[in-house]
Amino acid sequence: MAFSNPGFSQSPAFSKNGGPVIRQQQGAAQPVEYDGMTAEQLQQLYSQPAAGPTQTDRMTYEDTISKTLLAFGVVLVFAAVGWFVPALAFVGAIAGFVLALVNIFKKKPSPGLVLAYSAAQGLFVGGISSIFESQWDGIVTQALIGTVAVFVTTLLLFKSGKIRASAKATKVFMIAMIGYGVFSLLNLGLMVFGANTNPWGLRGMEIAGIPLGFILGILVVIMAAYSLVLDFDQVKTGVERGAPRIYGWSAAFGIVMTVIWLYVEILRMLAILRGSD
Repeated sequence: MAFSNPGFSQSPAFSKNGGPVIRQQQGAAQPVEYDGMTAEQLQQLYSQPAAGPTQTDRMTYEDTISKTLLAFGVVLVFAAVGWFVPALAFVGAIAGFVLALVNIFKKKPSPGLVLAYSAAQGLFVGGISSIFESQWDGIVTQALIGTVAVFVTTLLLFKSGKIRASAKATKVFMIAMIGYGVFSLLNLGLMVFGANTNPWGLRGMEIAGIPLGFILGILVVIMAAYSLVLDFDQVKTGVERGAPRIYGWSAAFGIVMTVIWLYVEILRMLAILRGSD
């Protein structure tokens, strides 16, 4: 894949080009010699419960989902803190950026660092949500509904096989991401240096009566949805290749990062749209 969520990119466990990464771990089930075993011994063997992710030390969908839900749980808890203390949004933004870089470039995922990133992002999301809600009543609920709708729809389409990541689409996605990144930096620079006094910068410009920020928001939501497709595809690859169980935390980190990006973009898009009324 030409491009993937940086939460996955540092691990060969999610690469489709490599061979299987299944490892025989200490304490995992060993081959059994059946010669000479009694019927009672065979029955006892077959009656044993199937080995789970802890015994095999392999990445599974169930274990990865559990880790991802735990990470989102931490986001929600700290989002509640940020909601009541909006100033913590700035602390969360800085800490989240630093922890994101650490998690991205760390070769082996760390549960503590992934959960710390989730906590920082929770403060950020809760803080900005509180600020936006004070300006536009009900906007947070709208953004949450939009985020859940995009996530669930993308997951169902991916699970049904109706949507898949492709090399061509991923290249287009990469180019779009680079272009959006350049635009965002340019827009920030114009706002910081006072070249554009609009609260949203270039996003506040109108094209045929429609704010540019709303048009960009639609495109970015589509990009975020495709990023989720890439995330799901990477998880599928990791499970099928028998990646070590610890890499479920990389999946949790990547998905949390994408979902928070999606939520913030929808929140900003709605704010620009409602602010133009």
